[in-house]
Amino acid sequence: MKNTENTSLKLLFQALIVGIATGAVVGVFRFGIEKTSGFWLHLFELAHQNSAWFLVIIAGFLAVAIIAGYFVKQQPHVGGSGIPEVKLELQGKLSVKWFPILWRKLIGGILVIGTGLFLGPEGPSLQLGSSIGQGVGEGFNQTKTNSRVLLATGAASGLSAAFGAPLSGALFVLEEVFHNFSPRVWMNALAGAIASNFIVSNIFGQHPALAIPYNYSFPIPLYWHLVLLGLVVGVLGHLYKVGLFSFKKVYKKITILPRWLHGIIPLIILLPIAYYWPLITGPGNRLILSLSNTITAQGWVTVGMLAFFFIMRIVFSIISYDSGLPSGIFLPILTMGALIGATYGSFMVQLGLLPQRLVINLVIFSMAGLFAAIIRAPFTAIILITEMVGSLLHLMPLAVVAFIALLVDELLGGRPIYDSLAQAMEGKNGVAKSAGREDQLTVPVYESSQLVDKKVADVKWPHNTLVKMIRRGSDEIIPNGQTQIMAGDMLVLAVDQNRRGEVYDMMKKLQGVELDG
Repeated sequence: MKNTENTSLKLLFQALIVGIATGAVVGVFRFGIEKTSGFWLHLFELAHQNSAWFLVIIAGFLAVAIIAGYFVKQQPHVGGSGIPEVKLELQGKLSVKWFPILWRKLIGGILVIGTGLFLGPEGPSLQLGSSIGQGVGEGFNQTKTNSRVLLATGAASGLSAAFGAPLSGALFVLEEVFHNFSPRVWMNALAGAIASNFIVSNIFGQHPALAIPYNYSFPIPLYWHLVLLGLVVGVLGHLYKVGLFSFKKVYKKITILPRWLHGIIPLIILLPIAYYWPLITGPGNRLILSLSNTITAQGWVTVGMLAFFFIMRIVFSIISYDSGLPSGIFLPILTMGALIGATYGSFMVQLGLLPQRLVINLVIFSMAGLFAAIIRAPFTAIILITEMVGSLLHLMPLAVVAFIALLVDELLGGRPIYDSLAQAMEGKNGVAKSAGREDQLTVPVYESSQLVDKKVADVKWPHNTLVKMIRRGSDEIIPNGQTQIMAGDMLVLAVDQNRRGEVYDMMKKLQGVELDG
């Protein structure tokens, strides 16, 4: 027991190291994006005075596309958000070298996101953190199981540092990435997330990321608006996912440029957008914060302008992300959600069905709703918006909109976007496998699992798979054939390292439920 406690304390200490290092790296990442974004906005201001500056901007954009694209060509897993890679690593289906990913993602992300493309830093921040977690695990010669815990800790720390939201960082990794709520995971993930948030708070201050003025509770007699808004958000979220996967086929047909230079396309489209509407460029936080002023202007012109901005954001967000550049979609999703809420609310105000002062409430609610519909992590959506806005007044209406939006996407046949991206990635970009050594896989047993109430001996386990331990609450049970499996158990399986991902998939089928939650 004492050895177990010492091991847990050592792992917790290493988790804190991961959190501190991640906070420092993501702090540099955010600072770099902020300064780069200001640089490009200044150049566009100069272009308004002298069109010759467009030549400088075009040359700079081409340089960004070539540098970032070359990074992706060298290391394909540098492209995109990095969250699907982290999911595959935790499932044992992917193995990458952490340092080549780390520095390329850091530099490439700053260059790309800083231009003003409709892309966010949160996914890359998560991958930066997971890379640091992997590096710390290797540095301390940790076991495969503990290394995965540190990788998950790094992912939570990265998201925490990106949003200034430690609870959401830990919860997202547990709910959507790791799919494991064991104490070993959540305790270390939360410790790392808190440590990373402490570091970035000392750099950027302790204010909420989206401190939107919010003074009125949403009255219960008007909750029918939440139902309608949830339906709208759910449908639009589903359409966004369909568009994101469909447009990849368009890029495949563009053969005039090699795949690694497709980033040139969105950067060219960005030129007129940044020239005429600089406020709506970038991840979207500036646009979200400006909505509190925009929605006070009454009139159908405001409704039309907000709808136009949403259409532009959803279309160009897809074009930007599918180009394959290092980038994320977290904050762009929240921005689109905010625009949906603002458009819906302003529309209802014009019809006389909603007080003007409550439109800002719908902006906040629809951010959570769109996140829940697209990412399929409703608990994270609720806590994330709460932390980012800095208010607890809206938990109930947030939950209503998030649940309805999630239900609509479910009825339309939607899947979690990162699961779909990870599945599309399997078998591509060099999924590495190491020598056939024993590895460990922890599988949760849900209430609806077909394993519940069965004895270990009565289960047809995957070939060469051994149930080493059952974690039940705070107890660790060494099972025998007559040990009964109960809902809430965590099954610790010994598997061939080469077959870890295969066994994971087989366990999903064996349980008759999705391990992905």
